[in-house]
Amino acid sequence: MKTKLLLISLLCIGLLSCEKDNKRENDKNSSNNQENVNGEEGENGSSDENVKYPQGAIKGVFSVSGTKKVAFSQGNLQYQASTDTWRFAEHQYDFIGYANISSIYTGWIDLFGWGTGYNPTNASEDNEDYLTFVDWGVNKISNGGNVLNAWFTLSIGEWVYLLEYRPNASAKQGVACVNGINGLVLLPDNWKLPSGVHFTSAFAGKDGYEYYKTVNTYTASEWILMGEAGAVFLPAAGERYGTSMNNVGTDGYYWTSEYDDSDRVCFVSFGSVDLGLGIYYDRLNRISVRLCSEISSK
Repeated sequence: MKTKLLLISLLCIGLLSCEKDNKRENDKNSSNNQENVNGEEGENGSSDENVKYPQGAIKGVFSVSGTKKVAFSQGNLQYQASTDTWRFAEHQYDFIGYANISSIYTGWIDLFGWGTGYNPTNASEDNEDYLTFVDWGVNKISNGGNVLNAWFTLSIGEWVYLLEYRPNASAKQGVACVNGINGLVLLPDNWKLPSGVHFTSAFAGKDGYEYYKTVNTYTASEWILMGEAGAVFLPAAGERYGTSMNNVGTDGYYWTSEYDDSDRVCFVSFGSVDLGLGIYYDRLNRISVRLCSEISSK
């Protein structure tokens, strides 16, 4: 699957043409950035006192452009077909993986074809059946305010800004193993490391399931401290292609709202060693969705 991803990797927007150069420039100051990001230890982590957070949001501010700031949902998106109910995962590290996607299934699913906000159980293996993007955030999220249009999917440009261009971007990300689950940690703009935990802004030196924990490791109770301070965790839930699950625990794949042509659309991926930005993927693949809400002052 990784070979396939490399073969279809392309630039999605003009911003990505200088992405690597900017990352190299950021990495030159990684040690200084780490010091600035962690700051002094304190009891309350990051603080954005004037921010109005929606229900179901992690209390951390993330810049996705020079003027736009968002909060991430408390966990990956999940859907129950039998009751037509959407919810966010209870914990940031929760994921389900492969499950029955029939319209009468009473369990929950959390891997979706692209733009299936109105048809989350679409099981078609034809890209032509995923031509129109309907954001999952248009729906009522039961533990996310339960109102229409409160959440949205980041564009590839917003992901790129978040991961590459916001101040100290490279120092605000790193891989980790949280409560036994591998994934990627993202720190909010105004970050203060809580007492009793650590954070290293780095990827592992080797590729594979067992290398996430060599960078950062958190128990469930330790991650509560990180989450309360505004840290986001994206689990490496893998992907489902047809009836096959791939790279569970080794790679994470998250949809963006942008497409290139009738067959392929942009997504964000990560492994233990690096990020993948502006990669094209078949629309019919089922991968994770992490929604955001634009935030405003009180």
